[in-house]
Amino acid sequence: MEPDLRLNEPDEPDERAAGHVEIEGLAAGYEGARVLDLDRLSIRKGEFLSILGPSGCGKTTLLNSIAGFVRPAAGRIVIDGEDVTGRPPYRRGLGMVFQNYALFPHMTVAANVAYGLRVRRLGKAEQAERVGEALRLVGLEGYAERRPKQLSGGQQQRVALARALAIRPAVLLLDEPLSNLDAKLRREMRVELRAIQRRVGTTMVFVTHDQEEALALSDRIAVLNGGRIEQLGTPDEVYRRPATRFVAQFIGAANVLEGTATGTGGLDLGGLVVNALPGLPEGERAVVAIRPERVRLTAPGTAAGPETGAGVAGTVGYRSFAGDAWHAEVRLADGRTLSVRIADTGAGASDPPGAGTPVVASWDPADVIVLERGGASRPATEAR
Repeated sequence: MEPDLRLNEPDEPDERAAGHVEIEGLAAGYEGARVLDLDRLSIRKGEFLSILGPSGCGKTTLLNSIAGFVRPAAGRIVIDGEDVTGRPPYRRGLGMVFQNYALFPHMTVAANVAYGLRVRRLGKAEQAERVGEALRLVGLEGYAERRPKQLSGGQQQRVALARALAIRPAVLLLDEPLSNLDAKLRREMRVELRAIQRRVGTTMVFVTHDQEEALALSDRIAVLNGGRIEQLGTPDEVYRRPATRFVAQFIGAANVLEGTATGTGGLDLGGLVVNALPGLPEGERAVVAIRPERVRLTAPGTAAGPETGAGVAGTVGYRSFAGDAWHAEVRLADGRTLSVRIADTGAGASDPPGAGTPVVASWDPADVIVLERGGASRPATEAR
C-alpha cells in the first residue's frame, strides 16, 4: 500500500483542506528596481499552478516572496487565512525544492530527507516513519543509505522532493526543479511529479520557463510578463485562447497578422489580403493569430486556393524534419512569412513541399484567434 503523506497526527489541522494562498497588491524588487507588481493571485487548495514567463519577468521573485526569502515592498501574502507577509521562511510551513536540489553531500539520503523533521524536533520514531513514507512515495526506498554523489540527477531530484514532502507542507514551492535533467529524464519526471501531486493532494506552485512542461503538468498557468500576470487559466485556455499578443507568441508559436478587415472575411495587411478570417466589420483594425499546426499547405489552383477565399498564396522558403513533424516557412508576396508545422504521419506518407515550391497556406476560420480589435487590445483574463 502506498504511503499517504496527507495523514496527520490527531492534534494537527486537516492538511487535506490546507494550501489556499491569496496574494494581493504584491510589489517586490531588488536595490530599488521593481520586478514584481501583482494585483491579485489566488492559488486554490490542492492545485498545481505553474508560473511561466521569460527570464526577468518576476516568476522566481514571486516564488521567493511566497517562501519568505524576499521581503515585499508592498502587499500581502495570506496562507489558509493567515497573513504571513512578515513571517520568516521557517515559520510559514512551506516546502521548497530548489533548482540545484541543495542536498547535503556528507549526509545519506535518509538523513537529507529527515533534515526538516530534525529541525522541527520530531521524535526519532516519527522521523523514521516519515522518511520511509517519503522515500517509498518517490520510489527510492532502497537508497536510504546512499550519498547524493552515488545518485543520478533524477534520483537526486527525487530525494529533494522527498525531503520537501516529509514535513507535510500545505504548499510546496518548486523552482525549476527539472531544468538540470536531460530531455528524456525531464519527460519521465513530469509524469512522476504530477502523479505524486495527485496522490498527496499538496498545493504546488511550480516555476518554469519551459512551456511544454507547464502545459503538461498544470491545473492552471499564470503567464508573467514584466512582473504582471498577462493571463491566468487552464493549459488549453492559454494556448487556444491567448488573451494578449504576448501570450500568443510566448506559449508555443503563433503567426500574428495585423491589418484592416475587408468586410468579406479578409484582412488587408497593407496591399496583401489574407482570407478565411472571422467576419469583422469593414474598416475595423484587427490583430489575429494562427498556430503553425493549424496551417495547411496545398498546391495553387486546388479547392483550398485563395480564389475560393480560403487562404493566401506563397512560396516555401525552407523545410526541415524534426522527428514527429516537419517545420516549414512560407514566404508571402509582401515578404512576410508564415510558420507551418506539419505532423509526420509515417514512413509511407509523402513529404510536404520543399523549398521553392509555390503553395497556398490555408486554415479553418475557427482556428483564427482574434487578439485585438479596433486598435485596442483585448483585456487580459483577470487573475482569479
